[in-house]
Amino acid sequence: MRDGKGFLQGFLYFALVALSFSGAIGLTFLMLGCALEDYGVYWPLFVLIFHAISPIPHFIAKRVTYDSDATSSACRELAYFFTTGIVVSAFGFPVILARVAVIKWGACGLVLAGNAVIFLTIQGFFLIFGRGDDFSWEQW
Repeated sequence: MRDGKGFLQGFLYFALVALSFSGAIGLTFLMLGCALEDYGVYWPLFVLIFHAISPIPHFIAKRVTYDSDATSSACRELAYFFTTGIVVSAFGFPVILARVAVIKWGACGLVLAGNAVIFLTIQGFFLIFGRGDDFSWEQW
């Protein structure tokens, strides 16, 4: 019979594979919004910049605030504010591109679906691996 630590580690490996799969699904939606023959415009790929920089405020706030006992801090709240601005910008960018007729609305829908999946994957990663225990992202 497996002990509790082995079961938890097996669950975490399964969660890592599931998060990788969901990230691949999100990127597939994003690429379909750009590369399908009816759409064929690659401007929506700029949302990848928003995906890459969205965790940076959290990293900075985690590094700056050492006290984990406090329920809230100004640095952490500022990081939430910046992260929210980045996420809203990532959802607004394809809508603006569709509104000015740079991309079609179908491509906008696919990019928005990809954004939702990718940002939920990023959030899931931090919820599962961001606890600071012996199996966290900080060890990678």
